This record gives sequence, structure tokens and C-alpha cells, in this order.
Amino acid sequence: MSEFEQKVLKSLEEINSKLDFLLKGVSSGSAPTPVAAPTTQTSTEVSEVSRPKPSELVERQKEEARMEEKPPVEGRRICPDCGGTSFATHEDKSQVLHQMGGVKIYAKRYVCKKCGYEY
Repeated sequence: MSEFEQKVLKSLEEINSKLDFLLKGVSSGSAPTPVAAPTTQTSTEVSEVSRPKPSELVERQKEEARMEEKPPVEGRRICPDCGGTSFATHEDKSQVLHQMGGVKIYAKRYVCKKCGYEY
């Protein structure tokens, strides 16, 4: 292995140890333990690499935030206030979905027939 490759490998291991430190949520008072540069990789080292990437964690957090804003509609609609399943549909004139030949297609709003909750 060339000297350049060894430097790159050492830098990557330092970055990996810092990421481990951040992902584990260790208190800021303790310092991360530096990882020595291995000369050969074993099967246990390869299995440690299989933890989720930081970008995957960020994507998962974004997806969770999106789900909290508006839950997906699966099957029958259920009112979040009263639990009713009977809704009236109205056109939402503030949201034009499509316009062709002067005819506008609007988004739908659902109003619970029991409590009047609108979404």
C-alpha cells in the first residue's frame, strides 16, 4: 500500500471514529477513542461498516417529520378529532390542480359530518 493510500485510510478511520462518537451520543465531556490504522481488514471490521449512514439517518428523520405533518390515508378516512368516518367533500378553490381549456380542476377538502373538522 502506498504512503498516500495509508494517509487516506487513516483519515477515513478518524472520520469513522468521530461519526461513531456522534451517533452514540456520548456526553461532550469524554473524548472519542482514536482508532489505530489496521494493516488488514477482518470480517468483524467489515460487519461494523454495515451501520446506517448519516445521510440515511437524515432522510429517515425528514420522513418522520413529514409523517407527523399529515398521516397517510390508508383505506377509510378517520377524523382525528372525533373518530368519525363520514365525510363531505368540497372543492378547495385556493388550490388549482390543473387547468385545461378554461376548465379548472380543484383540490378536494374533506369535512367531517359529525364534528365539522376540515382537512
